[in-house]
Amino acid sequence: MKILVAPLDWGLGHATRTIPIIYQFLSRGWKVNLAVSGRVAALYKGQFPNLEQIPVPGYRIEYPRRGFEMPLWLLKNSTRLMSVILQEQKVAQKLVRERGYDVIFSDNRFGFHAEGAYNIYMTHQLSIAFPGPFKALEKIGVAWHKREMSRFDTIWVPDFSEYPGMAGKLSHVPKAKAEYVGALSRFADMDFLNMHWEKKYRFVAILSGPEPMRSSFEKALLKAFEKIPGEHVIIRGFPGDAALPKAPSNVKLFNHLETVEFARTVQSAEYCISRPGYSTVMDMIYLGANCIFVPTPGQTEQLYLGKTLHSARKAGLLKQDEISAKTLTAAMREKHRSWDFNASGNQLSQAIDRLESKLSSTV
Repeated sequence: MKILVAPLDWGLGHATRTIPIIYQFLSRGWKVNLAVSGRVAALYKGQFPNLEQIPVPGYRIEYPRRGFEMPLWLLKNSTRLMSVILQEQKVAQKLVRERGYDVIFSDNRFGFHAEGAYNIYMTHQLSIAFPGPFKALEKIGVAWHKREMSRFDTIWVPDFSEYPGMAGKLSHVPKAKAEYVGALSRFADMDFLNMHWEKKYRFVAILSGPEPMRSSFEKALLKAFEKIPGEHVIIRGFPGDAALPKAPSNVKLFNHLETVEFARTVQSAEYCISRPGYSTVMDMIYLGANCIFVPTPGQTEQLYLGKTLHSARKAGLLKQDEISAKTLTAAMREKHRSWDFNASGNQLSQAIDRLESKLSSTV
């Protein structure tokens, strides 16, 4: 079996959640190649140094400086984004024709599918959330996404089939033809996850997502951490980079940490502050982190997930422009419920079993 895995380059979350899937593909003796763009290449290189990488067109998403302008930004850049979708469709078709891939696995790359291969599309957003002023466009967005998904042979959803799962209304749509593959995390099979590490850090912050919001998030945290007693860590989300900016004496900066060291660092912190990106939420569940989530301004999906988890008392919640030593200290006093979560790797294995059976029957 020959498989090409192609994650969206909108941050690193789409790539990190494919890691357990790639390991399962490899465990069955299948050949895997990686279609990459942007920082995804360095992330995959650290995790899978021996797998071939193939450069493909990137979406190069950059957020407007004011989060509420995001829908307008998408509308303004719709022509370029559609151009990328068409480009990647041509690239996928060319690669299947020249290299003979049996399966194309696309994580949220709308155009990455090709005739002659079995096409899998993975998303946790069967329904796309729109902000209040643009709520009237939500049905149009859902219809467009449904049309794009129909070009694939099957849809994988990294959630549980029973509502609300982890993503609530985003991943549960009536009559949707989808295969639920459970929670996906690169930390799923680590033996030390149940160990109790010394809490040597007050906060570990995990930065991710497009600019300029990532840098604004970092600056706000550096200013706040300097005033909070104790030692803190910021993982900046720059795999492959070497240079580090100046930081207060009580803050350690890392551009990137490989999987094992990342897990140990998060589990050595009293609190973890991050975006409530869906892949990050799944990782934090596996790591048992005590989280304070800060949604990316303009990302309605993250705001929905953050509010949902905060309402369930699973995590704290702050707006980015609210970050300060005072608000973080107050958030630390909130009591959160533990994650009542039973990870089931069987759902992913079962989906891959079905995939293997389908392809075997067509030979």
